[in-house]
Amino acid sequence: MRTIALVYERFLQAMALLSGLTLVWIMVAVVISVVQRNLGMQSWAWLFLSTEYGMFYMTLLGAPWLVRQRGHVHIEMLTAAMPSQYLPLFSRLVSLLTCLICAVLALKGVELVMMNLERGDFDVRAYFFPTWILSVAFPISFGLMTIEFGRMVFGKELLHSGVAGVNE
Repeated sequence: MRTIALVYERFLQAMALLSGLTLVWIMVAVVISVVQRNLGMQSWAWLFLSTEYGMFYMTLLGAPWLVRQRGHVHIEMLTAAMPSQYLPLFSRLVSLLTCLICAVLALKGVELVMMNLERGDFDVRAYFFPTWILSVAFPISFGLMTIEFGRMVFGKELLHSGVAGVNE
């Protein structure tokens, strides 16, 4: 069981690393595009598409790790003002609701991938790009976020600390 947990943790970290590297690529691609335009050249079509796809992947690949780190946005003022005896129940209810929403989105993502595969959908703006390559990120990311929020529902750790500020 410890090996599975370690592999899972490394997978989340690899996704986060890939997300960070994608952010670096987007920065480089934007600089290249701006330089090309300032030199009177037309920017490469694949460069624009790679930044567009990169923003999508960067968000979805980094989200499960961000949940693990409790880095998502939430209202600290409410949890800090809440009486401490209600915080665990509130935090677990919020985590449960979020877990259920992520599970539904993961299932809908599987349906979307299957539909893209069955229909042979392509993104045809600049190049013929199989749509399933984009949509496969939905069930993976939301499935992993379901697991992470589930850990906060049933595990020892809570989503909210009850302290406003940098500790939250």
